[in-house]
Amino acid sequence: MTHIMILGSGFGALTAVREIRKAGLDAKITVVAPNNHLTYLPSLIWMPSGIRKAADIDVDLTRFFARQKVDWHQGRVASLREGGRTVETEAGEVLTNDYLIIATGGRYLKKLPGLADNAIIPCEGVAMGQLIHDKLAAMDGGTIALGFGTNPKEPQAVRGGPMFEFLFGIDTMLRKQGRRDKFKLVFFNGSDRPGQRLGDKAVDGLLDEMTSRDINVRIGAKPVRIDPDKVVTEREEIHTDLVLFMPGLTGPTWLDNTELPRSSGGFIEADEKCRVVGEAWKGTYVVGDTGSYPGPAWLAKQAHQADLQAEAAAANIADEIAGRAPGHDFKAELVCIVDSVNAGILVFRNHARSIILPKLRIVHWAKRYFERHYLRAYRR
Repeated sequence: MTHIMILGSGFGALTAVREIRKAGLDAKITVVAPNNHLTYLPSLIWMPSGIRKAADIDVDLTRFFARQKVDWHQGRVASLREGGRTVETEAGEVLTNDYLIIATGGRYLKKLPGLADNAIIPCEGVAMGQLIHDKLAAMDGGTIALGFGTNPKEPQAVRGGPMFEFLFGIDTMLRKQGRRDKFKLVFFNGSDRPGQRLGDKAVDGLLDEMTSRDINVRIGAKPVRIDPDKVVTEREEIHTDLVLFMPGLTGPTWLDNTELPRSSGGFIEADEKCRVVGEAWKGTYVVGDTGSYPGPAWLAKQAHQADLQAEAAAANIADEIAGRAPGHDFKAELVCIVDSVNAGILVFRNHARSIILPKLRIVHWAKRYFERHYLRAYRR
């Protein structure tokens, strides 16, 4: 029986499982991951306001794996050999496969001095979401600064959307609590046009939204360090009481132990079919944040794009098993709802069109409905 191995248990990995089974492939599937839980990261933005708690967005995958006939191998990847046919774990285990999908995600660049000690990286997990909630609840007032960075060698390796959501969501929450007048909110970013991947109209809309909410905007100067009481940029010092910062992304550290082809930004180089580049890596695919892919400048590192890449990878493995040349390119598509707790702005982009819906309450509820719909496949 063909053995397909998937490294990781996030969005791309789990979509790959579903697509392989949907294709009816008679294959053994092994998922190699440290745990058998999925954290629905897009909903972290609702933890500061209490709309979501950790238990609401953490899903035990035991029943899902059983339904899909998946063997979960608990472990962390340490290295790959033989073109991906052999996987080594940190425990020294040696695992083999016929096809491999790499979906272990990326990691945050933490080179900014003071970042680790003086700021919270919100999307590192539910513990950070809860920490933000608790700190805000304990504050009587002060200055809260929010910003995001990028990977200078691969500028599209950024996760800026959630920071707009944390910014607007915290503003809305403080207004509902009657405490907004006691706080100063500051948004800082090294670019003159933060969020450019969303399109010019979206950037204009986001900056206008900040102005309407009396959010202090400090853009066009890169942060150089974060001190206990201030953010220091190339241009100024921003005195703060709490800093939330999302650094740029790069590939996971275990890639350093392999001969996998790497992009300048540290990710695995992939083609339009999600194959790892190079004849030596035939049968090895990469999806989601671990890879660097051809495509438009706005190509996003987000769960939706990881899902689309996983669909392509699974379809191409099915082609290979059937003796056909892989024939499925991944779809490049950006879908982003910038939520503000009680309303949202929808941004959609593909090769053919770019659509922006203005701030509407129904968009917020659409995001909550999608969360429920998406997780149903793993909870039932």
